[in-house]
Amino acid sequence: MPLHLTKIAYGCDSLALLEARLAARGEEARLTTRYRPKRESEMAGGSLYWIIAHRIVARSPILRFDEAEGGRTDIVIAARAIPVLPRPRRAHQGWRYLADSDAPPDLAGMGSGIEELPAGMREELGALGLV
Repeated sequence: MPLHLTKIAYGCDSLALLEARLAARGEEARLTTRYRPKRESEMAGGSLYWIIAHRIVARSPILRFDEAEGGRTDIVIAARAIPVLPRPRRAHQGWRYLADSDAPPDLAGMGSGIEELPAGMREELGALGLV
């Protein structure tokens, strides 16, 4: 069971905007952070879960960690947002660990038809706690 990270999608007020930002970066996106995760070895096969409006709404697979300028670290992710079942999450700075048992499932794998709803409607239902 891999370990994951959570991160606020700063400046994104919707999943559609996050998807557009990631798509503009090509195949990979880099997020620079001050500290390399101490539990990096546990993250093989893990994902970065995106938080928008106090809810985890999507994930991007973590590809690797690279050295960056000034002793910093780049978290290299696949530049795509995979929608997940919205789950409440408090805001925080930087990133936080997320255990695999606490990670929300992908919408596409649920088979309930939720993934076919428009993103705005999914977000409203999530805000109401109905999905």
